[in-house]
Amino acid sequence: MKVADLINWFEAWAPPGWQETWDNCGWQIEPGVLDERARVLVCLTPTLAVMQEAIARQAQGISINLIFAHHPLIFSPLKAVTKGDPIGDMVRLSLAHGIGVYSGHTNFDQVADGTADVLAQLFDLQAASPVVPTQTGLGYGRVGNLPQPLSLQQLLAKIQTVLKPPDLMYSPQADLAQPLERIAVLGGSGASFLAAVAATNAQAYLTSDCKFHQFQEARDRGLILIDAGHYATERPACARLVEKFQQVGVEWVQLSDRDEDFRQFFGAK
Repeated sequence: MKVADLINWFEAWAPPGWQETWDNCGWQIEPGVLDERARVLVCLTPTLAVMQEAIARQAQGISINLIFAHHPLIFSPLKAVTKGDPIGDMVRLSLAHGIGVYSGHTNFDQVADGTADVLAQLFDLQAASPVVPTQTGLGYGRVGNLPQPLSLQQLLAKIQTVLKPPDLMYSPQADLAQPLERIAVLGGSGASFLAAVAATNAQAYLTSDCKFHQFQEARDRGLILIDAGHYATERPACARLVEKFQQVGVEWVQLSDRDEDFRQFFGAK
């Protein structure tokens, strides 16, 4: 499968036109690789570490020509491309080594097997549906019922086992013995969806990047807010993307091992 064919397949499944107005999905850097056979490194965030990983693979004889990332490399219009600037260095290395950078972001968030849907599957949510529908059966977040009720303590333990976050935060005054049946999930920064989640009658909401007053708001809405971190809640969808690329015939595709969680917790095990 050529790079162009892979991108055409992805964009038919998750059209870039679905992205939010502030977003920048699609090609970030296209160094002339469209007609080459796709050899792909999938990552959450396109960083210099991931680019160096791709270059090292080339030196080992694996001619990687595409970094497929969830997060965009470029959000604001570039005014200059200079050595020593992280984006400038990414552009320079991309062109020098023939490694394109492509992003599927808020369009990928909405689809079946996208960021929210994969979380719903990992926690076996039954009859899961979008928290905020955007198309029929698709949209942001998922809400559904657990196969059997879990206490909050059990749910937190399951999140720790399944997602392996470095730390977990949850709403104040939550009762760890409280039985939970209906759960909402949204990978990445999802606290702005609190009102929509509360309207689904979810008892708990798993997402990330939650602020102090958003925990307060969740408590006031009678919703247990659980923050497992941006990386932990979105990385599983990147792994799923590798599987889907394999299924459509990509010759070589692998999940980056240089992807990073940019947070560290002192004293965390």
